[in-house]
Amino acid sequence: MLHRKARPRRHRPPGPAAGERLMSTVFSKSVPGREGVWPEAPKTDPVDFIPQHLLREGDAGLPSLSELDVVRHFTALSRKNYGVDSNFYPLGSCTMKYNPKFTEEVAALPGFSRLHPLTPQLPGGGDMSAGCLEVMYETERCLCEITGMAAFTLHPMAGAHGELTGALMMAAYHADKGHKKTKIICPDSAHGTNPASAAIAGFEVVTIESKDGIIDPAALAAVIDDETAGVMMTVPNTLGLFERHLPEIVALCRKVDALLYYDGANLNAILGKLRVGDAGFDVVHINLHKTFATPHGGGGPGAGPVGVSERLIPYLPVSRVQKDEAGRFSLSYDHPKSIGYVAPFYGNFGVVLKAYAYILRLGREGLIRVSESAVLAANYLRARLAEAIEVPYNRICMHEFVASAAKLAAEKNVRALDIAKALLDKGYHAPTIYFPLIVKEALMFEPTETESKDTLDQFVADLLDILAQAETDPEAVRACPTTLPVGRLDETYAARAMEITDDL
Repeated sequence: MLHRKARPRRHRPPGPAAGERLMSTVFSKSVPGREGVWPEAPKTDPVDFIPQHLLREGDAGLPSLSELDVVRHFTALSRKNYGVDSNFYPLGSCTMKYNPKFTEEVAALPGFSRLHPLTPQLPGGGDMSAGCLEVMYETERCLCEITGMAAFTLHPMAGAHGELTGALMMAAYHADKGHKKTKIICPDSAHGTNPASAAIAGFEVVTIESKDGIIDPAALAAVIDDETAGVMMTVPNTLGLFERHLPEIVALCRKVDALLYYDGANLNAILGKLRVGDAGFDVVHINLHKTFATPHGGGGPGAGPVGVSERLIPYLPVSRVQKDEAGRFSLSYDHPKSIGYVAPFYGNFGVVLKAYAYILRLGREGLIRVSESAVLAANYLRARLAEAIEVPYNRICMHEFVASAAKLAAEKNVRALDIAKALLDKGYHAPTIYFPLIVKEALMFEPTETESKDTLDQFVADLLDILAQAETDPEAVRACPTTLPVGRLDETYAARAMEITDDL
């Protein structure tokens, strides 16, 4: 440890017996004098080359443990973690599906994982990172083919980041044309980040109400005008319903030169069935980390590439990958109308690489099967559950559907939150709840394309048990979860009354 003056190390007492404390920290298991590895003393005094003000005043206060103590501690923690490798996520909005492990192996290949983004060019021309540039170039081509868009940028590092990038390009397009465009229209069935992205890009957000779960062209026509920069849509929307009035919506946008934005978070429902560029969309972001092989549990990493129609190509972020007549790849920065940089280097390259491998492995027929299986699974689940719980828009859905616990809440005081907590006791991750806001006591279910009928049948049986118990013993459901390391927590107290201590 680097320090300026010695200070006695602080230790926690030895840890409790196994199982005594389920949430004990590694610090609580520290034993004075116990060490795993004793590093060799540095040959050079760190004070000689590290500025004085960067040195610690005392010991780092790390716990003293053997290697075996550390291994057992973190192995035990991993067993408490919930992951798609251990059980089912019926989680709507942000797909958590099983993905093949080969994509992880591809991303870990030394030629990719050990290549620094500042790798220099080779003497006499050529780029030492040409392989990575080729992956980026070919991934863009694949995404263009899948979506029907003219060009892509891979730089955005998440879905919402892709939304903002798209909104900024929309603003740049209108500014370049000399248009006075001040507002973006978002239906109430769109993803919640759409209005936020539009607002950050400088637009006024206008919300229109859905009719029968989808956009009402009459409601859109009532608010769209010459100051409308664009309309942001999610297709299928957050209810899992396909927007049937797309031709009318596109026509309304074209009349006032408003751009049509496609939120691609639900793209797995229409892969191989609809190319959104062909349908009239001008901008699309894709959640690679959702649709193409990298579930983004735990907060990341993500990737939200953005595709554009021909008229928006000049505004794409820099840098852009180009290929010359000799087949050599390089980065191009000479794009004067570009919105500039939106991410360091080239975005989350590892996620792009996994998506590229996934797309090549599945091919055209495989991608079509993804959408067919996702839609089939969602409709199977909806049909099995519709008699036991209200489904406000109970008709053929796409990849997900939304149920409502409003009747149970009114009659038995069992809310969507209680059902979600009870599912934890059954061994499932909770579904998305209270979203979209247009459904009271919403429970959103998205079984994904990778779950078997056996898994779905077991999930239905367990959920039916919970719903039956809610009728006969609602108090028991409200008490869930009872089998986990912690029970029902105050959902907001930790944020309202935060306590920070350095007693580690």
